[in-house]
Amino acid sequence: MESIGTGLATLDTDGHRADIRLARPEKRNAMNEALMGDLTSAFEQASAREGVRAITLLGEGPVFCAGMDLHMMRDRVEEDSNINREVFPELLDAIETARQPVVAGIKRAAPAGAFELTLPCDFRILGSGATYGVIEVKLGTFPHGGATQRLPRLVGLSKAKELVLTGEFIDPEEALECGLVHEVCDDESVDERAKAFADDLCENAPLGLRNAKEALNAALETPLQQGLELERALGRELDDTRDYREGFEARIEEREPEFRGE
Repeated sequence: MESIGTGLATLDTDGHRADIRLARPEKRNAMNEALMGDLTSAFEQASAREGVRAITLLGEGPVFCAGMDLHMMRDRVEEDSNINREVFPELLDAIETARQPVVAGIKRAAPAGAFELTLPCDFRILGSGATYGVIEVKLGTFPHGGATQRLPRLVGLSKAKELVLTGEFIDPEEALECGLVHEVCDDESVDERAKAFADDLCENAPLGLRNAKEALNAALETPLQQGLELERALGRELDDTRDYREGFEARIEEREPEFRGE
């Protein structure tokens, strides 16, 4: 396991899967500036690492993440504060633009900023006992780390307004029903289930995963015709690849394909 930056995040690889962990368990992985910077570096490194086909985002210890460090949030309003307000948006962008699909394993707690941390991930595995939601309207502000923009795209505007404006946590089963998360399991099983989910993704063609993610991410941001043109262009990129031929040959020969990302 490799420590990143100041040591508040770690990066490990297991086969074609990269595991990124928040590593501040003594503070329930609450995010300060150093931790967010380390996570950004970890995602940039994992995304660029050859052979990585899927990434998990996990929390070291019993809790995924308690949200933002409260002392940092209090101190950043001081006139002489030198806290970088761009570090969180930069982290979310690094997750969203990772070439590989990202699976978040959310156990026991992910309120406020931690909730927003999971939104740019491609898949979310939620613990059945997790406190999960945006509570900022109860703290004198509102969630402005991406929730007002990403959440409606996931669950629709009406449900997003309910979650943001009431500031209430969402029940895990309700989160599953409305499409906010992809699976609910026991909190003790979250990390292993997220890894298994990512391992299943790793069995697919890595170039296909990469281009499909790019096309899907553009789907709600571009007019239909422009999106279709992008989809076709990304498909043509793969026509002459070794994996394209391997995939069809394996199906014809009734065997498992051996993808190489070539």
